[in-house]
Amino acid sequence: MGDLYNSYAELASGQIEGIDYQRSWRISAFSTLLHLAIHGGGIETGTSELAAAASGDMHDWYTLDGFKAAGSNDELHVTSTRYDEPQALAMVRAASHVVSWHGAAGATATTYLGGLDYNLRDQIGQSLKEAGFTVQLASEELNGNDPQNICNRGTRGMGVQLELTTAQRTAFFVNGDMTRTGRKSTTPAFTAYVAAVNAGITKCLVTAGQG
Repeated sequence: MGDLYNSYAELASGQIEGIDYQRSWRISAFSTLLHLAIHGGGIETGTSELAAAASGDMHDWYTLDGFKAAGSNDELHVTSTRYDEPQALAMVRAASHVVSWHGAAGATATTYLGGLDYNLRDQIGQSLKEAGFTVQLASEELNGNDPQNICNRGTRGMGVQLELTTAQRTAFFVNGDMTRTGRKSTTPAFTAYVAAVNAGITKCLVTAGQG
């Protein structure tokens, strides 16, 4: 099934911000690294929490969270190649490094790695593997390699897309509770995962002389 909306403007005309969904962001005075979760809240559950945690107190982050009843948040999904919400685009265009967080289906805990920033992608993947998480390169439908994908629209024309299966995201919340309230209680696996992603990012930036 395709998206109900083909642009943010269409979504905004058909849904009510503050009731059906909410945009949130932070812009750092110094960082050029951005963590995105454009399908957050109830759309691809857990991705907003991951993006916010990975950004820490230093880096930029942006989320669009779905607040609709369970089973209805899919209609808030605007695919990454057509995601044109102005605030998100402005932040991406100012960022040198972009990590876009997504949820994929799957009963096995796995992260599918994509995006055009192959070096950063591989550094994150290696760090996750060393921390005991399962990763693999994404298939074509999930690989985020389209230049129009929002993760690839930063100053360097490349970014990283992380697609975490349902099983992997469920492991990050106490008792596997993926409800809005349940996602406030994270597990040690959540902390370890975020730390591994950040270790990969740090290694990449230090190697590039940007750390």
